[in-house]
Amino acid sequence: AMAARRALRAVPASITRPPYAQTGEVPPPPNHIVLYREPEQVEALRKAGRIARRVLDYALSLAKPGVTTLEIDEKVHEAICNEGVYPAPLNYRGFPCSVCSSINQEICHGIPSERALKSGDIAKFDVSVFTEEGFYGDNCGTVVVGDGDADAHRLDQTTKESLRVAIETVRPGSCLSDIGYAIEEVAKKEGYESVSDYCGHGIGQWFHMMPNVQHVPNNLKFELAEGMIFTIEPMLVEGSRATRTSVEDGWAILTCDGGRAAQYEHMVYVRADGCEVLTDSEKFPEYS
Repeated sequence: AMAARRALRAVPASITRPPYAQTGEVPPPPNHIVLYREPEQVEALRKAGRIARRVLDYALSLAKPGVTTLEIDEKVHEAICNEGVYPAPLNYRGFPCSVCSSINQEICHGIPSERALKSGDIAKFDVSVFTEEGFYGDNCGTVVVGDGDADAHRLDQTTKESLRVAIETVRPGSCLSDIGYAIEEVAKKEGYESVSDYCGHGIGQWFHMMPNVQHVPNNLKFELAEGMIFTIEPMLVEGSRATRTSVEDGWAILTCDGGRAAQYEHMVYVRADGCEVLTDSEKFPEYS
């Protein structure tokens, strides 16, 4: 049965809305790569990334046994609004909540629910925001709830490592396809598959735009240049990378074989001297 349509959570009137906030209809992005090189643009992107990360750290800290993802959605919604920004998933193509929460065999785009988290769950939270300057921030992380089995922790750590290795390839003159090869190599070594049906994406004044960032080996021989900004968001699974969409809600993406998934996502800005991870944690910095 379809989950009962909840009213969308209220956002204070003072907060700047993205164009789809009322209608759920997302205007098409430009069909070319947008470069952001103006200092005030880069600063606005940094701010969006910083806020998205602050709230993601908070979301991950809330994932404890007995807590429902709907309760986490409520607290994340409040935290995002308190930052003076809009929760970007809310009404994006009609998405009903302010965070994506995907558990175990759910890979991504999961809708928060009344289901209580259990010890051992692999929980992914994807937090994104839209700022008053008109820029999006987007990131995702995984937490093993309570006491997870060794395999859960290995999947989690391998996915995190695959993102780190992918980010190391990013600099002007490097190839976009290096990212997919780097992720695949890390995944394969541990016996995991990298999901190919969903990609990273350009981001900035549009939530999703060119380029498409594939997390598997590919032939997109495309040279990176200063001013490009995109997400890298590998999804690693225990079994087969084959995916299906939830028949219950039409949103959640699941593994076909029930294998569990982990995901990490950063926003990466290509600088003259390499790259800057705009969603690095202030509390637990890994890239600065």
